[in-house]
Amino acid sequence: MSLHIKNGRVIDPANGIDAVQDLFIVDGKVAALGAAPAGFAAARTIDASGLVVAPGLVDLSARLREPGYEYKATLESEMQAAMQGGVTSLVCPPDTDPVLDEPGLVEMLKHRAKRLNQAHVHPLGALTMGLKGKALTEMAELTESGCVGFSQAEMPIEDTNVLLRALQYAHTFGYTVWLRPQDFYIGRGGVAHSGPLASRLGLSGVPVMAETIALHTIFELIRSTGARVHLCRISSAAALELIRAAKAEGLPVTCDVGVHHVHLTDADIGFFDPNARVTPPLRSQRDRDAIRAAVLDGTVDAVCSDHTPVDDDEKLLPFAEASPGATGLELLLSLTLKWAEDYAASQFGKGDALPLALSRISHDAARVAGLDAGRLTIGSPADICIFDPNARWTVEGAALASQGKHTPFLGYELAGQVQATIVAGHVAFERHPRAAGNLS
Repeated sequence: MSLHIKNGRVIDPANGIDAVQDLFIVDGKVAALGAAPAGFAAARTIDASGLVVAPGLVDLSARLREPGYEYKATLESEMQAAMQGGVTSLVCPPDTDPVLDEPGLVEMLKHRAKRLNQAHVHPLGALTMGLKGKALTEMAELTESGCVGFSQAEMPIEDTNVLLRALQYAHTFGYTVWLRPQDFYIGRGGVAHSGPLASRLGLSGVPVMAETIALHTIFELIRSTGARVHLCRISSAAALELIRAAKAEGLPVTCDVGVHHVHLTDADIGFFDPNARVTPPLRSQRDRDAIRAAVLDGTVDAVCSDHTPVDDDEKLLPFAEASPGATGLELLLSLTLKWAEDYAASQFGKGDALPLALSRISHDAARVAGLDAGRLTIGSPADICIFDPNARWTVEGAALASQGKHTPFLGYELAGQVQATIVAGHVAFERHPRAAGNLS
């Protein structure tokens, strides 16, 4: 199908493009920007006047809950959530049931996702069998089946020798290991950031040192093996300083943060709001401010939704008993734009920080995962997010396509609403024309 998207503000951070111009799509790929290619005939034209035309978003952490946890969410519901959020490529952790430690399971998941003809799904394979932290998986076979890296999700590797062997193997074959740094013993069982608030509320704490001690170990192993490691969901100022130093040293590391950590602090727990129960926990204002600055200066490579849908039975419980997690696919764009408006533009005099914000959730995230995505280069896949940066919407459970309705941002009014999502040249989502007013 050939598409002509006209009159939109095309922003492609990867190629330094920010201008009102037309975009042309042929056979699922970007064919031209500005002037139509020779012989072009549009099967459909989309008028994007007043809208931003950007690369489809790339989310580095979205739990789809299949296989095994369909009572929390289904592939159909979460893929629709991705479309409504403008997310065209997503990376899913391996902590499904059964765990993604066999090629057949990975192939089944990718096949199911492909049949829906929506977002591109890129699984992470389990680093160890069953995520038990003992025997390594067959990484080569999992890579052949479609895995883009290897992870333990939230499960620890207690034996450092196992992690050493895993990094040695990964380095030999050029694989990336995705790790969330947290010491297994320090803060085990904690549900909130260790600090005055947790003490007042009587909640068990997870100290920052749980993150920094794990990072020291990981960095020593990287120095020994040379393995490439992506650090997931960094939550503290101290950890960011260590990562900044590691990058300056030349260690092959990247990192991301969950979008809720960009905005919230442990004070947002309020009166034991289980929607604010996430992993890692929301930390202090100092940590939150350090995260905001690190997203700006590039210490943080990408912002992700950390989408973790949880059902009512596991969420509507006392704070310490509630399952951690929040829905985020549909909020990633708006919350990143909020960072750009509230922080980047004013704090550092960046003026219009929109291109930088989009880069952190498209091109930069794609680079971390090694994906051919997040850019509008001629010949690249036509994965596109069209959104109204000025349209305001209120976060309500009923408005979310995700089966998981729980988020600490319920009731927030946010700017930035996706009007259409295009995947491989196919219009996979389009908001009702009455609501959009700009699509034809």
